[in-house]
Amino acid sequence: MTLDSSALFPRSFKTSFPIAVRGEGSWIISSDGQKYLDAAGQAAVVSIGHGVQSVADAMAAQASQIAFAHTTQFHSASAEKLAARLLALAPLNFANGRVYFTSGGSEATETAIKLARQFHLESGAPQKFRVVSRRQSYHGSTLGAMSVSGNVARRAPYQPLLPEWGHIAPCFCYHCPFDKTFPDCKVACADDLESLNDAASVSAFIFEPVVGATLGAAVPPDGYVQRLAEICRNREILLIADEIMTGMGRTGKPFAVNHWNAETDLILVGKGVASGYAPLGAVLISSRVADVFAKGSGAFQHGFTYQAHPVSTAAGNAVLDVLEKQNLFARVEPAAKQLRKSVAPLEAHPNVGEIRGLGLLLGIEFVRNKSTREPFPKEQNIAEKIRQAMLQKNVLVYPTQGCVDGSRGDHILLAPPFILTSEESKLIATALEFSLEQVFPSKLG
Repeated sequence: MTLDSSALFPRSFKTSFPIAVRGEGSWIISSDGQKYLDAAGQAAVVSIGHGVQSVADAMAAQASQIAFAHTTQFHSASAEKLAARLLALAPLNFANGRVYFTSGGSEATETAIKLARQFHLESGAPQKFRVVSRRQSYHGSTLGAMSVSGNVARRAPYQPLLPEWGHIAPCFCYHCPFDKTFPDCKVACADDLESLNDAASVSAFIFEPVVGATLGAAVPPDGYVQRLAEICRNREILLIADEIMTGMGRTGKPFAVNHWNAETDLILVGKGVASGYAPLGAVLISSRVADVFAKGSGAFQHGFTYQAHPVSTAAGNAVLDVLEKQNLFARVEPAAKQLRKSVAPLEAHPNVGEIRGLGLLLGIEFVRNKSTREPFPKEQNIAEKIRQAMLQKNVLVYPTQGCVDGSRGDHILLAPPFILTSEESKLIATALEFSLEQVFPSKLG
């Protein structure tokens, strides 16, 4: 469909978008019959694959019984069931906790900001209100979520609207902000949290255990997450794990924090919690935090019309059924190993700086100079050129700029469904090899 004939307000008025009409497994089919391999999981959303009939059936069944009931008056069986199942997957300190359902990840971040504030009010610490994050982070598109995000480019147009609560150094070993290497660095990026001014006013610290879109699947070294948890515990700061992209199995465990056995106070989920079948997000609330509300005022001054929506939570339950019945959590590691094996030879290319990630969340960074890790100028738009070239082979990826300093630094994300086959992994590698030939045809560097 051309933009001139569309009534939708698009992501870009300079792009014509195909019409998606069907999904099958790891593939999306457009109205003109083209088949696209969804190597990005549609922004790290789709985990169980497209077109799973049991999920559609569960949503239809729920809608036929009760499609909507406002949470000021009713709870639904589907929401109660999914909440209990999510807590069962979470770290042990979430046993006897609670789940607050939203319509997506940005709403989950907004909810967490307000939860942290009211937690400290209920605890007799009204001076605590600031939610601190890391530079180059991203936690959502709403104003509250953008306030705690440190991504320079995404904040820039709305800077006058955003409070500045403080940001610490990112954990990004490939471009260490301290010019150090692990383990000699002794995770200085975590200790940066202790250097904050006016620390007494900090209510919470929010971080992605594996940084997704903005840094391209940057994995922290051992000890980093544990050190953050220690600092937050000592300073009575709530620790919020943003697992909107990494949660629900994408890294090979139900939640990425499981890899480091670290206790957080809140866990945010979205994207994969319903695998794209319905708008759904959630805040998992540890028992320690939930108990303060239950024993205090008893009410959270916050709410959304569509929170804990019966049809969306029915979708979440049906997706979790597929994940469990097909043992897809366990399938992530071997699928990731095969994908890594397929793309590994391309890391020798002089403009491929690093292939990194955890599970089925991989980042591939492109550099101008491999030995110095110098990025390309922003104007060259390398990540987008790679995307366009891979699209010629009908492979979809997720490009981003700015991982180095908010402006420069090009990478793509690979975040395919957990059902990815070895043959599909090879198709991704073939498309990536083609794109490198197209974007760097004669001058390698």
